[in-house]
Parts: sequence; structure tokens; C-alpha cells
Amino acid sequence: MFNKRIRIKDLLASDKVNYEATVMGWVRTFRNNQFIALNDGSTNNNIQIVATLGEFDEALLKRLTTGACVKATGEVIPSLGKGQKVELKATTIEILGDSDAETFPMQPKKHSLEFLRENAHMRFRTNTFGSVFRVRHALAFAIHKFFNDKGFLYLHTPIITASDAEGAGEMFKVTALPLDGTAPKNDDGTINFKEDFFGRSTNLTVSGQLEGELAATAFSDIYTFGPTFRAENSNTTRHLAEFWMIEPEVAFNDLEDNANLAEEFIKYVIKHAMDNNKEDLEFLAQRLEDEEKQKPQTERSEFGLLEKLNFVVDNDFERLTYTEAIEILRESNHNKKKKFQYPITGWGMDLQSEHERYLVEKHFKKPVILMNYPKEIKAFYMRQNDDGKTVAAMDILAPGIGEIVGGSQREERMDKLTQRMEEMHIPAEELWWYLDTRKFGTCPHAGFGLGFERLVQFVTGMGNIRDVIPFPRYPKSAEF
Repeated sequence: MFNKRIRIKDLLASDKVNYEATVMGWVRTFRNNQFIALNDGSTNNNIQIVATLGEFDEALLKRLTTGACVKATGEVIPSLGKGQKVELKATTIEILGDSDAETFPMQPKKHSLEFLRENAHMRFRTNTFGSVFRVRHALAFAIHKFFNDKGFLYLHTPIITASDAEGAGEMFKVTALPLDGTAPKNDDGTINFKEDFFGRSTNLTVSGQLEGELAATAFSDIYTFGPTFRAENSNTTRHLAEFWMIEPEVAFNDLEDNANLAEEFIKYVIKHAMDNNKEDLEFLAQRLEDEEKQKPQTERSEFGLLEKLNFVVDNDFERLTYTEAIEILRESNHNKKKKFQYPITGWGMDLQSEHERYLVEKHFKKPVILMNYPKEIKAFYMRQNDDGKTVAAMDILAPGIGEIVGGSQREERMDKLTQRMEEMHIPAEELWWYLDTRKFGTCPHAGFGLGFERLVQFVTGMGNIRDVIPFPRYPKSAEF
């Protein structure tokens, strides 16, 4: 058996010495022709391999370049160096894969995040991205554990769909028809999608919510966790064309139940990462602190990363209505001094990211749950409140990124739902299957969607959402 290696993280965590071990990984540095810093991705910390002078072939030593893949076997001994308890005194060293030192892009020096984005296929080998993606893994695991332990059923909703859950219209088309102009046409010159693979126009999903609602009316408690797509030409630090969403849907929940579940969920997954990725989060916290020092004093965050995460876990989220939020924003000095790019014009306007961040970062200084939005700015499926003006919607706003969760109690009353669909020009015949849940055993139910990358961004402190997904997709970029 070839793979008898010990993970470097496990080796460094143990005080045990004077035993033989095999490690495998990639060379970070090789100094003084005898000290190899080896990393296998299990931790940011390297194991020092000692290649005693005179014991190894000169030709082999020349191949120990940054990026080379190495297998080393030897005795684990106490280390005389600072910052490490043990090191490995090599008896054999085998090069598994050479690395040309001249052309290897990840040289042992500081690289800009933009440079690393252009070399996303190699950025996993840096400390920053090692930490980011280990934390991403921990959060993904915690999501499944949270819902599994609560008795939820994990549902896989379709990636290719004929419905537009949001009514947004900004979707990627899926077709097998030729793109050279020879696709079959209708009499009016439009493409005849009846001749397409699925016999109708289809697109990549923007949400699994509608399908999730179907399952919730049978299993009561379900969640989805999968890729979603937006064909928006958004070049911001908060938007991606392909991202992952967590969408629980729960029968018999009202808006308050929904908010309670979302708050409990966010606190749980953050605490899981803090408990299991302490070393990575400490590294990212230091990285963020160094980055903050480059900013003007007025732009610096009030909290360090770990303080912020602890604060979220330890404190109740602030809850208020959209109406209360508009009043706070309208009366704020920020608005009066015209510091908002989008001035607060009054009730009924859609809140922008700058407004959401003001509420969270300046006014309340903690996460905020906004509830009961004007129905005109929300989707057709949200339950209409008795006031005739608002719907039972909620958004959770987080420091640094604004909206992290969007959800609502769903409209379970058939007459109210179909009336709203008519008002918004959503054809009922295309969603006959969705309306069937209101015809056969309808019930109160609620759910929310959480953008996974925004959660990872929040927990890692990374400023750009493109740096928390392995291979980001955004306008004019699908390189890897």
C-alpha cells in the first residue's frame, strides 16, 4: 500500500516522538540545502523535514523546489526550532512530482488577491485560501448536521427548470438547439422551443424554493443545498453568476417561526466553524487586521473578525419592521447629510445594500431581521398581511455584506395567491403543479434562502465573494 502517510496536522498536534512516520505534501520552501518546509493542506502549518547534509544525492536536492510534491519517511524527533514541537529527520525522500521553480506561480511571497484570482487553479496552495476553503468545508458540514439533527429531509431540486421562482427573468437559457441561426422558428419569427430537448424553454434554476414547497407539504421539514444561477451583469464584491443556496421549507411555520429558525441556524453553523477551525479563523483574523490597518481610520471595522463572530453567536438579532427601518433611515444624519447614494425617499422604496449596512453597522451594531415589507417590492408567493399593504417577508442583514438571508411565510390561500399572480402577470397555467399544493391539503408554511458564499464571506472576513468559492463565475469569466 502506497499511502501510509500521516497528515501533517495530526503529526504536529501530537507530542509523541522517536517513531517512524511518512509524510507527503508540497514543498513551501527549502533552505540551507537541508530544511524542507512541507505542507499537505490539512493545516497552514508546515512540518520541517531535515535532510541531513551529505546523506542525500545532490541531484535530488536540486529538485526540492517550491511546489514540488514530496514523500518523506523518517524519525519524528523533538524540534530545536521555534514554533514547532516536532520535526521529521528524513531517511528517504522521494520526489513524486517536480515543479519548475522559474514558472511556478505561487512563489513564497505575498501575492495580491487579484493575482490569485487569475491563478485560481493554484491559489489553494496559499495559506489564505487554505484557511478559507477549510472553513467553507466546515460550514457546509455544519449545515447538513444542523438540519439532519432537527429531523429535516435533504431534497435535491432540479438545476434545469422551466419556472422562474423569483419572477426576475435574469436567467441562463438551457438549449440543445443550434446557435447558428438555423433553430426552428414559429410563424412570428421566435424560436420554436417545442423542437428543443425538453419540448419547451428551460433555464438554469434561480432557486429550488417552489419545488421545496411541494416536498414540505408531504415531509413537513425539508431543506435544499445546491447551485443556483443569475444572469445578472453584476461586477460587485457581493455577486456571482453561479453560487450555492441553502433553502429550508417548513410546513406549519409562520414568519416568527421562520425568523427563529434562521437565527438559530446562522448561530449554529458559525459556532461550529469557531469550535472546529480555530487555527484557520485566527489566521484570517490576523490577515483582516493587517488589511484594516491600510484603511483610513473612519473606514475601519469596529470589531475584529473573532470579536464579530462571537458577538453574532452570543447576542439576539435585532428585529424590526420595514416601516420602522425606513423611519430610522429617514431620520438618520447619514440621510439628512445626503451621504446615501440612494436617498431615502419614503415608504415603499426597496432598500439598497448601503441602507442595510447602515442599520447593521452604524445604528444597531449587530445583525438585524427586517420583517413585513411592502408587497409591491416582494415576490408573488409571499403571504399577504391583513393591512393590505405588506407581506410576511423577512431579510436578515449582517455586518460587512448586508442581506445574507431572504425569506417569508408563503401564501397558502389559493384565492389570495392566484389574485397576486394575476396582478404580477404570472401565468397560472405554467405553475399548475405549484397551485395544486393549495388545492389539496394546503397549510401555513414558511422558508428562507441563505446564500452560502455570503455566509462564508461573513465568517472568513474576505472582502470579495469571488474569493470564497473555488472557481468563481462572473461576467466575462469562466476560466477554470
